[in-house]
Amino acid sequence: DGGAGMLAALGARFLDADGEPVAPGGGGLAGLASADLSGLDPRLSGVELVLASDVDNPLTGPKGAPAVYGPQKGASPDDVTALDAALAHFAKVLEGTEGVGARVAEYAASPGAGAAGGIGFGAMLLGARFRPGIAVMLDVLGFAPALERADLVITGEGSLDEQTLHGKAPAGVAAAARAAGKEVVAVCGRLALPAETLGRAGIRRAYPLTDVEPDVAKCIAEAGPILERVAESIARDFVA
Repeated sequence: DGGAGMLAALGARFLDADGEPVAPGGGGLAGLASADLSGLDPRLSGVELVLASDVDNPLTGPKGAPAVYGPQKGASPDDVTALDAALAHFAKVLEGTEGVGARVAEYAASPGAGAAGGIGFGAMLLGARFRPGIAVMLDVLGFAPALERADLVITGEGSLDEQTLHGKAPAGVAAAARAAGKEVVAVCGRLALPAETLGRAGIRRAYPLTDVEPDVAKCIAEAGPILERVAESIARDFVA
């Protein structure tokens, strides 16, 4: 819903042509006629907001929240079209809203605006600063000093695919490791990226569990033993 629900909970008002609150959810924004942010909780002005997101998608368009994540959540092609139009309309109405209008288009196109159904966009309207989620987590976990002591970095994800390259943990880990001159390998359930693409992302090699056991159900049920075999392969290739 582009963060409309969050903003409403914090005091914003989103009204239809009759001056009534629009229905909650992304679809309801299609009927939005005006927005009033004057009632936002004043305590927000004293708060530093950091939007930590593992995706860098904009609010709308081919790489926007509805198009990329809607189908994952059960949205049909028609739903995606309707949601994308509703969010675009939401942003258009906000462009004429006092206090935020001048930067709405910039926020909607910004990396992270499409995170979590567009709540990233709503957070930006409140002045949130975007940081890749993995960068925040690496800071919290003390990754840099650990990296100094490492000879090899092993990262992983359930499915190593195109989405991995858009702010997901393995891409962030690989970027940090490459900057420090460390080799990186990835362990994954399934692999859907060619070696050349992995290399550009800073990942020397990937080890999918499906190379050991093609049956995905068995990979899930017997992940422990299969991971032991994968670890043995990594040790043989890079440590021994």
